[in-house]
Amino acid sequence: MISADIAPKLATETGSRIVLMIMDGLGGFPNETGKTELETARTPNLDALAGEGATGLIDTLGRGIPPGSGLAHLALFGYDAFVHDIGRGAIAANGIGLTLKPDQVAARLNFCTEQNGLITDRRAGRIPTEKCAELCGVLNAKVNVPGVRIEAHPVMDYRAVVVFEGQGLSIEIADTDPGATGVPAKPVKATGAGAEKMVGVVEAFIAQAKEALAALHPANMILLRGFAVQPDFPSMQACYKLKPACIATYPDYRGVAKMVGMDILKTGMEIAEEVDTLEQDWKSGHTFYFFHVKKTDSYGEDGNFDGRVHKIEEVDALIPRIMALNPDVFAVTGDHSTPAVFKAHTWHPVPVLLWGKTVRRDSAASFGERAAICGGLGRFDGPALMLELLAHAGKLKKMGA
Repeated sequence: MISADIAPKLATETGSRIVLMIMDGLGGFPNETGKTELETARTPNLDALAGEGATGLIDTLGRGIPPGSGLAHLALFGYDAFVHDIGRGAIAANGIGLTLKPDQVAARLNFCTEQNGLITDRRAGRIPTEKCAELCGVLNAKVNVPGVRIEAHPVMDYRAVVVFEGQGLSIEIADTDPGATGVPAKPVKATGAGAEKMVGVVEAFIAQAKEALAALHPANMILLRGFAVQPDFPSMQACYKLKPACIATYPDYRGVAKMVGMDILKTGMEIAEEVDTLEQDWKSGHTFYFFHVKKTDSYGEDGNFDGRVHKIEEVDALIPRIMALNPDVFAVTGDHSTPAVFKAHTWHPVPVLLWGKTVRRDSAASFGERAAICGGLGRFDGPALMLELLAHAGKLKKMGA
């Protein structure tokens, strides 16, 4: 059930407040101990909320589909990700405050390490953002493709976004990121008709970038993915009659939030600082808060089981501060699973916890993947979550006579 399609007919504006915490990549998989990261972590506060509320499992994009972060977040915000597809380039651009013009195409750019024609590190040793900004300056100074304006912008760490501006450009371009090391970057290929000009532009850009970066190891090459234009779909204000706000440290998640009409609140890089931001903004009039936690995903991709456990415990220790604000509805889930044993996004469903004064309690006594199997919310697709949040916040009218 797609919340953004149904809610406009039923939504009503109220002063009740919803906090949706998305712990990126929250879902896990048991290691040799037989427990997942969430099941291993000491989470007395989340367990207590599970005992007072209801739990379940979410397939953000549908059963069996390993979700990308951007589309998974869009789904959790109630949108049909198969209709409102958004490329990583648009997410990255919006995340740093850019709104793409009609004649612009953006792509996510990763600085990487290449040796003897093979990609040896897709993240260039996780260079700092300051170095990324310096490298973007190098590209902007040395790359020149006639007839097209090209500008690279730093995002965070090794991540950047490149914006192509000109007539006759296309998003029908395959990613050059091979998604693995020990192999060459993928060649530039069109994925649809009318992309011949764009193929030539991107090939020229990559060739000149490689030459400009040749002596700048470990960031001596680039990988591109997610060619996209500015998306156009209804805002959360229009769909749900909410006044939504985003608290997120990473630009990409601010980008998705910006595209659905959220106010982006300035915050620090630590989770405790994000809670500070929530507390400071609590009486501003916002009625929906998207609260994002990134490191649960990063540690999963690095295969760091203990790091994920510690990050979950860090979040749990901050839960009392959030609950002291007395939200009407509080929910915790993830956008996908990133088990440390897989080091990647997987298709496994993600546990969800829903707390509120009108939530019908189930029998769960803890918050974890296996406990959620028997939860009262059952197992459902991501876009249905927003209807649950709105209903328990008293923001939906009766449908029908």
